[in-house]
Amino acid sequence: MTAQKALSLTVPDVPTLLAAYMPHLERGGMFVPVEAFYRLGEVVNLLLTLPGESERLSVTGHVVWVSPAGVSGRRMPGIGVHFGHQDFPVRDKIETLLAGQLDSAPESFTL
Repeated sequence: MTAQKALSLTVPDVPTLLAAYMPHLERGGMFVPVEAFYRLGEVVNLLLTLPGESERLSVTGHVVWVSPAGVSGRRMPGIGVHFGHQDFPVRDKIETLLAGQLDSAPESFTL
């Protein structure tokens, strides 16, 4: 069994949260800027700090998106982490912060 990788992400403001959040995933997900190599399906632990919060939320999820370093266009290198089954409360907290903005979101870090 391989060790899970740990990541930390502090989201500074709501517009950045809107660009990083992945609402099209069933349990929600988050784009995490990284340059290290990750495989699709890899399990990661994410310590997430949301805008205006001091509490770090712990999320365990799977890599479902990879934008490798050197990617063309304006894409930032990083990974998309699909939240685990136990992380519905994190998704709900994020969607509360983004209430009314998800349908009119500008370009995201992923799609």
